[in-house]
Amino acid sequence: MITGVGQIDGLAVHQATLTGPNGLRVVLLTWGARLAQLWVPDVTGSLADIVLGHDTLSDWQAHGTYVGATCGRYANRIAGGRFPLHDRAIQLDRNEGRNTLHGGSHGFDQKHWTIDSHSDAHVTFATTSPDGEMGFPGTLQARTTYRIDGAALTIEMEATTDAPTIVNLVNHAYFNLAGQGAGDIMDHQLQIEARHYLPVDAQLIPTGEVLSVANTAFDFRQSRPIGAAIPGPGGFDHNFCLSGPAGADGLRPCLIASDPASDRRMRLSTTEPGVQLYTGAHFANGPGKVGARYSRFAGFAVETQRFPDAPNNPQFPSARLNPGQTYRHLMRFDFSPAP
Repeated sequence: MITGVGQIDGLAVHQATLTGPNGLRVVLLTWGARLAQLWVPDVTGSLADIVLGHDTLSDWQAHGTYVGATCGRYANRIAGGRFPLHDRAIQLDRNEGRNTLHGGSHGFDQKHWTIDSHSDAHVTFATTSPDGEMGFPGTLQARTTYRIDGAALTIEMEATTDAPTIVNLVNHAYFNLAGQGAGDIMDHQLQIEARHYLPVDAQLIPTGEVLSVANTAFDFRQSRPIGAAIPGPGGFDHNFCLSGPAGADGLRPCLIASDPASDRRMRLSTTEPGVQLYTGAHFANGPGKVGARYSRFAGFAVETQRFPDAPNNPQFPSARLNPGQTYRHLMRFDFSPAP
């Protein structure tokens, strides 16, 4: 179902609602191709909206930067807002000090995407990023599809270009499996299929090293509470290098998260080589949905991705896209009960 919900910057914003079995329901916005609500049952069948967000478009604009959005053209950070391409140094818009974050000050999260196709169980959003937007070369045609498949939500991101460029599209939902507004997520259990992670400098730029998680706060190879060990007062904002093999569908196991109170569980798999775990240290009692206030660690983001600053680190998996190629990033969030 598609409905109009108002305007942002004089342009209409529409809402798409997808429905699945056992009350599973997904609400999406054309602004930012954004995941606005995700209603999931617990083991007793009780439903809760498990993603952070806002009730009004004005609150989305004022407080919802990146929340639930499709981020790009290059999500995460690029050091100095520069990268080499052939024999050129490409200068990007810098929106986090001297660095570029999530595609610049007017990234894909700020775009008004169009609805390309839809049904009760899927919607496809589309946008065009012209050559030179935020400094990125090439005209990029991008699509994001949300689809309910049984007890799972799949998100598929695709892009093509007319000139060599770089691409890294992610979904930036913040999850609280107890329900949005239900306190912090530090007691959530988390297991990540990663033997290595990327250390970062004071600006959260990868140092270029790839280090073992063993005997560090980054060791989630066995399920444990997120808050049992953290790397500092800011919590986690780091890329984990996924180690599991991909299946025939191209998906590799990424992580399993669960809330001990509701026993809601989420299994994530992806086609991408990394996942950014961010535990929401920036939340500072701002407004959420239905009267909730979001404080520090109110939700966690798990952004499957190419590695941060990969264009400046040739030892990382490549994020380059050439004409004639199709970028494809698939992630699957499975909410099936534990066997």
